[in-house]
Amino acid sequence: MQRDELADFLRRRRAAVRPAQVGITEGPRRRTAGLRREEVAMLAGVSVDYVVRLEQGRSSRPSTQLLTALARALRLSDDERAHLFRLAGHQPPPASGPAVQARAGLIRMLDLLGDTPAMIISDLGEVLAQNRASILLSGDHTGLAGDRRYLIYRWFTEPEARAVATPEEQDRHARGHVADLRAVAGRRADDPEVTGLVDRLLAVSADFRRRWAEHEVAVRRADRKTFRHPRVGPLTMDCETLLTPDLGQKLLVLTPADDEARERLDLLRVLGVEEFPAFTP
Repeated sequence: MQRDELADFLRRRRAAVRPAQVGITEGPRRRTAGLRREEVAMLAGVSVDYVVRLEQGRSSRPSTQLLTALARALRLSDDERAHLFRLAGHQPPPASGPAVQARAGLIRMLDLLGDTPAMIISDLGEVLAQNRASILLSGDHTGLAGDRRYLIYRWFTEPEARAVATPEEQDRHARGHVADLRAVAGRRADDPEVTGLVDRLLAVSADFRRRWAEHEVAVRRADRKTFRHPRVGPLTMDCETLLTPDLGQKLLVLTPADDEARERLDLLRVLGVEEFPAFTP
């Protein structure tokens, strides 16, 4: 671990991030152009004291989970994130293969979308990041463990995951999930993460087995879906998907399809986040 270099890098990257980039309002009395230490601590979910010790070269070696949180808080690029990991004495996350962390460029786009619901998803359907509007609309899907982190696994094993969609749309969504997984399996042939997920779905879901046998293939892109929200009622949303060149990650953006959906989405923003069932988009 290169403590002094790590400390210098963190201080300089903190100074380079404008508060507006991370959704923090700049007050008239603000003296620093970049982020304050307490703001980095809040964004990364750590104590201010730990950020101070890191920037002074007095900390123990940070974990990969903490480095990931700091990289997102500081809006590091992929190269900067790899450098951060090396300074801390860890191997950087892989640049390709199974997606574990959201790409820095997609994170920045997510920030820019503001009140428009959006999320970053891996090619296997693991939600890597969401903005506040997305959480209000469909619940928080990040941080799930095991097979539950995959949208398709929850869809075929948890009835409440399908309950968000109208009965008329459920068959179409199920076909879309399976056809998209077929496309991933073709691109990542013999990848144990993909084959393992398929095998476990085949073992637990007769519905999945039937649909998998149909061998439909299609990458999910544009779509329209209705969210049955327990607090404001149904919202019909248009879904646009931006895919990375390697198809490993996608940015899913949801916009209201009509005035009624727009008004209900506005109401959700006013109500804020409360406990309600997590949905599958």
